[in-house]
Amino acid sequence: MADLHIDDFYRDVATTFKWLYASFPRKIVLYVEDICGPDEPDEFGLHSPRFEAGFSAAVWLAEQGYLSFDAPIRQEALDQAVLTRRGFLLLSSRSALNLNGVDPEEFPPSIAGTSLSNIAQLRQALKNDSSIDLQRVVDYLLSSPPPDAGGSPSPTPPSQT
Repeated sequence: MADLHIDDFYRDVATTFKWLYASFPRKIVLYVEDICGPDEPDEFGLHSPRFEAGFSAAVWLAEQGYLSFDAPIRQEALDQAVLTRRGFLLLSSRSALNLNGVDPEEFPPSIAGTSLSNIAQLRQALKNDSSIDLQRVVDYLLSSPPPDAGGSPSPTPPSQT
């Protein structure tokens, strides 16, 4: 049986990173509907489990040190959300993955470096709309050691199984 909620988690993490990187260093109100789509609360004011999972994914990223925020706005948004140093350095660093198919030798270093960054790989996985690519990229990002942990900031990419 497929764990579809994990596929949703990977997509939510990728989308959250994409939104926060696009606005960095500006703090934003990160709306859950921007992460996982709109939702209409039921007659009791409760959101769907899918919407709650999108909210929880963003909160989990904060608990793990990738983003910070001032306060939740009910379960609909995170107020004053921004990437932390750890999140920014992770997304802007060069990736060992290459979903874009870029040959670094064909382009100037600045273009090749940008095309091979973690955020570029994440954007490509979202553009491909491939749950396998999203899993590879998000697993790779979440398995990267924090910038202050020493050693290389980029681990070996997860295997394709």
